[in-house]
Amino acid sequence: MKKIFTLMLCLAMLVSCTALGKINPCDVKLNSHSAVTPAPRLDKDWWLPRHNAILERNKQGNVDLIMVGDSITHYWEKGGKQIWDQYYAKRNTVNMGFSGDKTQHVLWRLQNGEINDINPKLAVVMIGTNNSKADDNTAEQIADGIKAIVCELRTRLPNTKVLILAIFPRGSDQQRESKTQDAVPNPRWEKNNKAGKLASKIADNKMIYYLDINKKFLNKKGVLTREVMPDLLHPQEKGYKIWAEAMEPTIVKLMGKTK
Repeated sequence: MKKIFTLMLCLAMLVSCTALGKINPCDVKLNSHSAVTPAPRLDKDWWLPRHNAILERNKQGNVDLIMVGDSITHYWEKGGKQIWDQYYAKRNTVNMGFSGDKTQHVLWRLQNGEINDINPKLAVVMIGTNNSKADDNTAEQIADGIKAIVCELRTRLPNTKVLILAIFPRGSDQQRESKTQDAVPNPRWEKNNKAGKLASKIADNKMIYYLDINKKFLNKKGVLTREVMPDLLHPQEKGYKIWAEAMEPTIVKLMGKTK
């Protein structure tokens, strides 16, 4: 019955999106390439325990906001903790960021219980930078991965709005390894930008939204500095503050103000 219900919901979404001339997030064929082939990361001894901890947290209920992503989201629990406590603790938020995750890993997690039996008002998604290394995936494939994730969220959580964030700017491997060099646009940064723009086409501004706050992380010359992201990938407290402040008007719009 559950599979039949899911299929019927997907078909309804397809008909609705076609009628409106929108790009349907569920038009991606799963398993057609690595970014849309759900997979766990069993080589990491912490990965399944973190997944299981989220399942246990969700059993408690009272989940209004979920943040889905990789280490950039995961590290709200480290460099961003103080900002998280200020902005998101009162919003009954669950951090579903896993360091090192790619789109395919998020897909597996969503299909294996992380969004079961909850009904959040909003899901924030920022994923894809780990798919962009060298020839791992094209921008088009990364966008497919993001769309597939949104499809899972919309299918399993039909009352939940989804906010897709543009993939944050990042340094190249060479820029990051220098330890002192800041980051200027590079092929990996540009691939992520393209993937985000492609994924943004599914936004209908009714249940699916897209937000690009990337310029907020850059200085006036368009450079990503180590003051904001010390390793040119992960924000520290200043970077997380920029993120929260830039996203707050949209969060309020989609969720309402916290008490």
